[in-house]
Amino acid sequence: MKQNSITILVPVIPDKVHDLLSQLKEVKLKSQEGISKDLDGLGIIHYARWVVIDHGKSWINDEQKRAPKLLFVVDYDGNEADMLHKVCESTSTILDLIYVFCNDYPPLNSINEKSRIDYLRYHIIKDTAVYIGAPGRSVLQIQNERKLRNYIRNFLDSKSWIGIPAQEVLQEIQSKVMDSGDFGFLETKNVSFPRINYPVLILVGLLVLILLPIWLPIVLIWMFILHFFYERKDENFTQKRSQLDDGYLTDLEKYEDWKNQNQFTQLVDMKEGSLRLLSIKFMFMLTNFLIKMVFNQGKLMGIPTIHFAKWVMFEKNSRVLFSSNFDGSWQQYLGDFIDNSGWGLTGIFSNTKAFPKTNFLITGGAYREEYFLAWSRNSELITNFWYSAYPDLSIKNVNNNTKIRVQLMQALSDRQATKFLKLL
Repeated sequence: MKQNSITILVPVIPDKVHDLLSQLKEVKLKSQEGISKDLDGLGIIHYARWVVIDHGKSWINDEQKRAPKLLFVVDYDGNEADMLHKVCESTSTILDLIYVFCNDYPPLNSINEKSRIDYLRYHIIKDTAVYIGAPGRSVLQIQNERKLRNYIRNFLDSKSWIGIPAQEVLQEIQSKVMDSGDFGFLETKNVSFPRINYPVLILVGLLVLILLPIWLPIVLIWMFILHFFYERKDENFTQKRSQLDDGYLTDLEKYEDWKNQNQFTQLVDMKEGSLRLLSIKFMFMLTNFLIKMVFNQGKLMGIPTIHFAKWVMFEKNSRVLFSSNFDGSWQQYLGDFIDNSGWGLTGIFSNTKAFPKTNFLITGGAYREEYFLAWSRNSELITNFWYSAYPDLSIKNVNNNTKIRVQLMQALSDRQATKFLKLL
């Protein structure tokens, strides 16, 4: 089943923002018996978050006054209409408790499912780029495959297999699984992994080589113009972690590392000028192409820890929102980005205000690690509510479990069976 993502941004009634924050805090505290339980019951939501933005002090000391807004991000299975219907039907009480503090929310004495759906749909903003770490895997499939893997693991741990050939072990596993009667999906649904689209990549590579004399001078001129007429005049981020607001850092960090997974929400403002806008648009176009053609194997730029990530440009392309769901710690996550895709991060965020000093669009920036990590914290937002359908699974676990499911019922050689058992 195809996964999708949606971003909904709703203006908050200015004098109700603190009431909204208090309500979200209450929802978060009671989430295990409230909204999280409701979302679990839907069986189609991978991740969801609410974030209140544009209240309090601007991270770049921007004097422009902005109205507070409520951000709602959902990663889900299936189509938008079905998802909105299920969310508005099953979580209506929570939605009303939250959105009653937002502009033009339908009156509670006359609201119904249709008016809730219409309200949320009206405030959808378009995603710019979306990455999915396990393409095609629904929430139900991920949970079924986790159950299958755990069942096999428990069976293997229940007795000694010393001296038994791998093929015989596999045959016993197959018999045990099929006799259990709990895994009928193995017989009814075929599963395959997405593949890198080599024909398209080869074609694009040939076109790039053929057109090299045309595009290379244009790119070089573009980078020189940006460097000498823009980057040299930029106001750069020069703070270190020790110079940041300790209270704000504490608020960010106290909700991290409770589970194997973490979340990250970031909001930055675009630098002025058409060249900056064209540069970031090109980087997002390249990102989208690579996500569809190459990064569909569970790694984004070589980073094997990201479940879902997205970039959103809004308010007439003047602002960039980044949100991510990932495995491990914040420090490890950003470190992986720097090591594997520092140029990509720099190519995108060098076009936003108060970024660490860059040179020629893709150097410096994220590679100035101390400043980049401080910039990331400084532009990070407190996520007021976050939901994960499978918080105990890493993206490596998810993809590994699918491999187990795909190979389990196949006729494998002894060597292949040995490799299969290592997946467990």
